[in-house]
Amino acid sequence: MVYHIIVSFGREREYEFKFPHTELATGSPEEARRWFDKEFADLECEPSNPMGKVLIIDKILNVARYGGEQRFIDGKDWSTRFARYTALALGRDTVRIDVAAFNIGY
Repeated sequence: MVYHIIVSFGREREYEFKFPHTELATGSPEEARRWFDKEFADLECEPSNPMGKVLIIDKILNVARYGGEQRFIDGKDWSTRFARYTALALGRDTVRIDVAAFNIGY
């Protein structure tokens, strides 16, 4: 299986990442959640719903938004980790993160 993660900041501003199953086998959903927890705090993200629990989907969307498009343009380690941990956290083979619309599709 190949995991395909797309992060979109708008029309013609999409960043794609593909990972074979074997590359993700060394990670875990818990490791991914810890990474998103840390990034959420480090980037000083604001919860979408301040009255309740912050779901992993909210963390993924906020980390992408607050991390900013430049990190994806640069194509460095951070954006690859973001995509890898998204695949691990959600366990879906295809994920589209639409930062502009603030939603995730499978």
